[in-house]
Amino acid sequence: MDNCIILAGGQGKRMKTNKPKVLLEVLGEPMLEWVIKACESAGIGNICVVKGYEGEQVEAYVSGRNGSADVQTVLQSERLGTGHAVMMAADYLKERIGGNTLILCGDAPFIDRETISGSLALHKKAGNAVTVVTSEIDEPKGYGRIIRTADGISGIVEEKDCTDEQRKIKEINSGCYWFDTKALLGVLGELKPNNAQKEYYLTDCISLLLSKGLKAGAFTSENKNVSLGANDRKGLLALNDIARLGVIDKWLDFGIEFTCTDGVSIGTQVEIGAGTVIDSNVKLSGKTKIGEGCRIMSGCLLNNTIVGNNTVLNFVQANDARVDDNVKIGPWVQLRPDSHVLSGAKIGDFVEIKNSTIGEGTAVAHLTYVGDSDVGSNVNFGCGVVTVNFDGEKKFRTTIGDNAFIGCNTNLVAPVKVGTSAYTAAGTTVTHDVPDGALAIDRGKQANIEGYATRKLKARNEKIAMQKKA
Repeated sequence: MDNCIILAGGQGKRMKTNKPKVLLEVLGEPMLEWVIKACESAGIGNICVVKGYEGEQVEAYVSGRNGSADVQTVLQSERLGTGHAVMMAADYLKERIGGNTLILCGDAPFIDRETISGSLALHKKAGNAVTVVTSEIDEPKGYGRIIRTADGISGIVEEKDCTDEQRKIKEINSGCYWFDTKALLGVLGELKPNNAQKEYYLTDCISLLLSKGLKAGAFTSENKNVSLGANDRKGLLALNDIARLGVIDKWLDFGIEFTCTDGVSIGTQVEIGAGTVIDSNVKLSGKTKIGEGCRIMSGCLLNNTIVGNNTVLNFVQANDARVDDNVKIGPWVQLRPDSHVLSGAKIGDFVEIKNSTIGEGTAVAHLTYVGDSDVGSNVNFGCGVVTVNFDGEKKFRTTIGDNAFIGCNTNLVAPVKVGTSAYTAAGTTVTHDVPDGALAIDRGKQANIEGYATRKLKARNEKIAMQKKA
């Protein structure tokens, strides 16, 4: 049974965080998640994550994720090198001795399905005991060099041990390997910490396997970033930039227009329809899905939000919301979870919608809060309307029928229902249901007290008059 071991025990001291290094994020997802998803997409259904620093955080993340693979964890209590980390998974390997084992680094997020599948095919075809995934880069300084032979490789030489001629080699070790599982178990116990760091190096397995007359080979990945990781925050930022621009490049090929890529960040699970235009300073994350022919203007932050076709969003922040076709929203609008704006609706500036349905063709112009409400079609909201949904202990819903007119500064105190084609007068506080076609009006009688303002503001007016004379 083919399986994978992901090395995820590193602390990443230079990151200056109490998180395990593999849980630091690239485009909003932990680096570990990138690696696991690459395995899943390549059809690897059994994964063992070797945890170490703050291992309970890794355990919590792995147990809480949804995916196709069976992911287990083992603990490396001491960080004694990559070989030692694999030793911690020896029992896991013994249960799968008949297949091949992929070894990956949990902090190298750009491993991909094509590299995993291609290297496995070569590994099996060549009958290798180990196949090293390599890449060719223009600046190989700092990486272990691959020493090739006529029928495979003879080993990996670390940078500090290279001769002048070996330093010219541009083919480097990516830190990714396929092993015949039985052969790997046969040499793990022979690893020795014979180096300055007193660590057990996984790369030493190659020479041990060769000494037993077994074959070692290399697969060169076409992915130039397959070996990239991060040792500090600058490196993590570089990974994010590479990933961000890579996603944008993909969407350009699918017909998406970007007016400017400054501040644009699109998650790996996001879907975008053809003909959509995205301006600068836009973040699309989670399972957000944008339809065709939309305009996503500057300042939009959409997370797990579904947007229909031909919709325009301007400075909209939306989480777990849904917006249908031909809708115009913004600027400065917040759609909170479980909000649904139906086709043809218009939501103006400084509006917040929470756990509510806004019907087709309804207009919520500006300065309005709609919470826990079911709003019909073609309703008009005046400025400053509030659905008063919380009494300090419980939340209640408001229902507004089709074609209703909600006057400016109306307070709808839930639970309350405004009927079809009903009106509320400006400034009204509605505490009882309004029948279909009725007008709700609740205003105290206006009284004018003559001379009150003159007396109240006498001193202030005199001061202003003196300043004008001066």
